[in-house]
Amino acid sequence: MIRSQVLVCGGTGCTSSGSQKIKEAFENEIKAKGLEEEVKVVGTGCFGLCAVGPIVIVYPDGTFYSMISAENVPEIVEEHLLKGRPVEKYMHHEHDEAIAEKLPTSLADTTFYKKQKRVALRNCGVINPEEIDEYIALDGYQALAKVLTEMKPEDVIQTILDSGLRGRGGGGFPTGRKWSFAAAQPAGKKYVVCNADEGDPGAFMDRSILEGDPHAVLEAMAIAGYAIGADEGYIYVRAEYPIAIHRLEIAIGQAREYGLLGNDIFGTGFNFDIKLRFGAGAFVCGEETALLTSIEGNRGEPRPRPPFPAVKGLFGKPTIINNVETYANICQIILKGADWFASMGTEKSKGTKVFALGGKITNTGLVEIPMGTTLREVVEEIGGGIPNGKKFKAAQTGGPSGGCIPASLFDTPIDYDSLIAIGSMMGSGGLIVMDEDTCMVDIAKFFLDFTVDESCGKCAPCRLGTRRLLEILDKITSGNGELEDIDKLEELCNYIKSASLCGLGQTAPNPVLSTLRYFRDEYVAHVVDKKCPAGVCKGLLSYEIIADKCKGCTACSRKCPVSAISGTVKNPHVIDTTKCVKCGVCMETCKFGAIVKH
Repeated sequence: MIRSQVLVCGGTGCTSSGSQKIKEAFENEIKAKGLEEEVKVVGTGCFGLCAVGPIVIVYPDGTFYSMISAENVPEIVEEHLLKGRPVEKYMHHEHDEAIAEKLPTSLADTTFYKKQKRVALRNCGVINPEEIDEYIALDGYQALAKVLTEMKPEDVIQTILDSGLRGRGGGGFPTGRKWSFAAAQPAGKKYVVCNADEGDPGAFMDRSILEGDPHAVLEAMAIAGYAIGADEGYIYVRAEYPIAIHRLEIAIGQAREYGLLGNDIFGTGFNFDIKLRFGAGAFVCGEETALLTSIEGNRGEPRPRPPFPAVKGLFGKPTIINNVETYANICQIILKGADWFASMGTEKSKGTKVFALGGKITNTGLVEIPMGTTLREVVEEIGGGIPNGKKFKAAQTGGPSGGCIPASLFDTPIDYDSLIAIGSMMGSGGLIVMDEDTCMVDIAKFFLDFTVDESCGKCAPCRLGTRRLLEILDKITSGNGELEDIDKLEELCNYIKSASLCGLGQTAPNPVLSTLRYFRDEYVAHVVDKKCPAGVCKGLLSYEIIADKCKGCTACSRKCPVSAISGTVKNPHVIDTTKCVKCGVCMETCKFGAIVKH
């Protein structure tokens, strides 16, 4: 009889840090101690708190081990699993201000988790995603059974409408309305598509759901198929997600074996099956019409709309497209009711939202919060604040299509309408935090550089306009900018927004517009003062050795790759600014703080 379970994170982050070796080490040690009949090792999806991975949790006591390596495993097995004494030095510790100590903390009691509400992520880090029985044990496929045996298609759509669920992939279009448009089309061939082509820099929400709870997406797609009258679905997942693909393939095979995909599901006469299609990493294929074009075997380019996919989509047939996170909410809405879901969030943004929290933040990882939670709560409480005593400067939401939120708007509620009102957007859910050492002009350039590379080139405003924007930003950050360039940036952004063919082109200027709106002074400093206030843009930097602090140790001159530093032993050195390539190696090398950058 199993008395303990050892859950080892099998998400991409922990896997890249060696969690598979940790899992194998546990299995080998447990076998060596003769405990294989008493202790079970389970590979799960992402627990969420990526900053302290690899993570191992032992149940039933819930002991939370963080930053584990395979070398730690023998001691944990010997002391904890054999002798019943948790090994405190490997346990996750948090500071308890009430008693001014660091104490072992369970995963649920961490500050990272306390304000979260897990709906889409409810099974991630809880079940083995490669075992359908574990999904079924937590009410898996109960929602599908309910709709097929107790509800009419129109009842399903009405439930989704009443819940207020909006698409979690970008624009936030009401999911029930999209389904109702497709259902209203004449009977015939229709399709259900899952957009798992997650391309935003810093975003990994959909990947983690597919890795940790693939059956939730399969079940929801079958429900969507029943609601609109479709018998076939496609999951378009990027090929760079090998773990997600592997687990999807296993899940689809298991669901077919159990009769939960295929013909005559639950003996109701309803047929539905799902196929996988792999994307080649093109960012534009996150746009729904480009995604459909790619599934059809053509170059991934967007189509003019209307007609919208719900009327004429995949292979010219009515099609609904939702992203992974949207589908991950469906089954819980069916089982717990529309009112339950609508009770969370705000008036116009119901439910929860998953964010990939990254950048200059203590607790990087996956966060699921009720809509309306403020940015300050996410950064300071859930995220643990900015490391190294730095100040919060801005947060980027929505990836290349989003905008930067300044510190002055730190208390902005995170919901669809509030973010749009301040020049940003929800997007798929990337949330990149920036501190005082971040140059906002450089950030705008980073996202524009990405957009230029990823533009499909079909329409001139996006193909040419974004490149021109990038050229102007390059000019400014290299120290050659003029005041009129700032006005040109703004004018060009507005042209691109109004004239681009698809949503990706229309939102591409957002990082520039939002940084111009809230950090115009930094643009002016780059252009007028020829200075980068954050000390990031190399073209505007200069390094200087403070003579009074220099000990003449020669370390900087020996490390300089272009021999720009001269001086004799025990005497102050000097940097030749005409030779200096501004690499910063000298500043990193100096132990006396004698080198400064301006």
